Amino acid sequence: MNDTTKAWLQIHFCVVLWGFTAILGKLITLDALPLVLWRMSLVAITLLLVPSIIKSLRNMSWRLIGIYTGIGILVTLHWLTFYGAIRLSNASVTVTCIATVPVFLAILEPILAGRRFQTSELLLGLMVLPGIVLVVGGTPAQMNAGIVMGLISALFVALFAALNKRYILKADALAITTIEMAAGSVFLLGLALLYTLIPALPMVAGILENPTQMFALPQGTDMLWLLLLAFGCTLLPFALSLVALRQLSAYASSLAINLEPLYAIALAAVFLGEQQEVSAGFYLGAALIMAVVLIYPWWARRGSVLAGSR
Repeated sequence: MNDTTKAWLQIHFCVVLWGFTAILGKLITLDALPLVLWRMSLVAITLLLVPSIIKSLRNMSWRLIGIYTGIGILVTLHWLTFYGAIRLSNASVTVTCIATVPVFLAILEPILAGRRFQTSELLLGLMVLPGIVLVVGGTPAQMNAGIVMGLISALFVALFAALNKRYILKADALAITTIEMAAGSVFLLGLALLYTLIPALPMVAGILENPTQMFALPQGTDMLWLLLLAFGCTLLPFALSLVALRQLSAYASSLAINLEPLYAIALAAVFLGEQQEVSAGFYLGAALIMAVVLIYPWWARRGSVLAGSR
C-alpha cells in the first residue's frame, strides 16, 4: 500500500468518527462555548501528560508555536459556530453546510499554502452551490440563522485546513494537536472569564445563552458524551488527519470529509428523528453535494493521466 492510498484510508476513517460529532453535539445539553471548552481541554490535558509530546514542544521554535496557536483559535471558532449552528438548526443541516468547504478552499489554499491555483477545483467547488440552495429551500425558515452560522463555520474550516497543510511538515502531528487544543482552551477560558467579569456582555444565540453553564461540571450523561466526543471524535481523528495531510492536499481531504453529512444525516435520522424536520428538497441538495465528492477522485486521476501523457 503506497503512502497516498494509506492517507486516503486514514481520512475516510476520520470521516466515520467525525460523523458522530454532530450527533453528540445535539445530545449534549451544554451551550456551544462550554461544550467546546470541555472538548478541547480534555484533549489538551491528556496530551500534555505524554513525556514525548512535552519533549517535542520544548524543541519547537516560538515562531511555530505562535503559528499553531493562531490555527488553534481558528479551530475553536469553527467548533463554536458548528455547535451554534446545530442549536439554531439541526445536525443534518449543519453538516451539509460544512460541505461548502471546498468552495472556500479552492480560493484560500493556493494563497495560504503556496499551491498553484486550480480552476477545475473552483468549478467543482461551485457545483456545491445548487445543492446548498436546495438545502436552504428544504428547511424551515426558522433554521436560516443556523445555515448562515454553518457557512461561517465552513469558512473557518477552510482557513485552518489550508494553514495546517502549509505547516504540517514543520512538527510532529501530536505536538501540533496539543498546541492547537491548548490554545483553543485558553482562548475559550478567556471568553468565559469575560462573561463572568462583565455580565452585561450580550449572549450569542446558539453559542452562549446560559452563562451559568460556563464553569459548571457537566451533569448526567453529558460527561459521558463529552468523553466520547473528546477522545473518540477529536483526539484520534484530529491527529490522524494531520498525518494524512502530509500526503494529500487540504482540498482533496476536504472533499473526502464531505462524506461526513452522509453519516451524520443517517445517524440523525436514526437517533434524533431529524428526517421529520426537513423536506425532500433538503435530501436532493445533500445528494448533489455528495456527487461532487465522488467526482473529485475521478477528476484528479484523469488530470494525472493527461499530465503524464504530455
